[in-house]
Amino acid sequence: MGLILSEPVTTKLSACCRSSNYRVGSSCMQGWRNKMEDCHVHILSLPDDPETAFFAVYDGHGGDAISQYAGKHLHEYIVKRSEYKSGDIPKALQEGFLELDKVMLDDTVLRQEHAGTTVIAILIKNNVLYCANAGDSRAVACVNGEAIPLSRDHKPNLKDERDRIEAAGGWVEFNRVNGHLALSRALGDFLFKRDRNKLPHEQIVSAVPEIQSYELTEDWEFLVLACDGIWDVMTNKEVVQFVKSRLSQTKRGSDNAETSIDPEEICEELMQHCLAPNALMGTGCDNMTVILVCLLHNKPYSYFVSRCQQKPCINSQL
Repeated sequence: MGLILSEPVTTKLSACCRSSNYRVGSSCMQGWRNKMEDCHVHILSLPDDPETAFFAVYDGHGGDAISQYAGKHLHEYIVKRSEYKSGDIPKALQEGFLELDKVMLDDTVLRQEHAGTTVIAILIKNNVLYCANAGDSRAVACVNGEAIPLSRDHKPNLKDERDRIEAAGGWVEFNRVNGHLALSRALGDFLFKRDRNKLPHEQIVSAVPEIQSYELTEDWEFLVLACDGIWDVMTNKEVVQFVKSRLSQTKRGSDNAETSIDPEEICEELMQHCLAPNALMGTGCDNMTVILVCLLHNKPYSYFVSRCQQKPCINSQL
């Protein structure tokens, strides 16, 4: 789990951005860990494809070198793929992950890092949402008041993940890869990718993401992307309920007028809610990163808020 501090670092680094289609807030917090290893990006208009948006959380472990490098470059590798240019977005996402992983492996500095990173990434193009996941960070959508999972956590105790690990000569002990790594897919972690006779999807730890795609409709209200520091503490439904409850509240501004709570403030509150009161709790002691993507559908943010308030969170797929 990494070294734990005697007191948590609760300083939150928050950001926001907006367009006619999105209002996005994000925040990250070091918490009880001795350093911050997460990275995240929210890009409303990709430089090489201005009509496309990209959001991602990178949960680093063993250091921040891999998460920082991936956060800076992954979207570039995806968009430059020939598959992307021909319209095969799922294949471009998969190959972009693998190309970046190989570039880092070939880097004389990065390949020496005993570090890796999960990735939960969402790319939205032509009103289709593509979710790419490698590891145990997670994305959840609120659709017509329902919490819908957009990704599957890659844990070593899942049958298909365990089968691959064992076929590659690894083992699962205490629900960890070789007794160490609590997730079974990641960028980096090159210690577990040394078999030159095996393909990327056959390695003990795989960089191959699982891809899901969804057509967006006006029933889609918002997306939450977060590292496992959040999901270890709260379920999909609880997070969606938390966000919706905050959207129904107001705050008093400097001019004494009541306004809606900003998405980045909701992210801050969510992390604080998940933070363990002491280091003995286990859960709630990790780094935390959250991105909240409000889907405006070319409507004002005030309309989005009122619409969310009218649709309470119902039974979800947990």
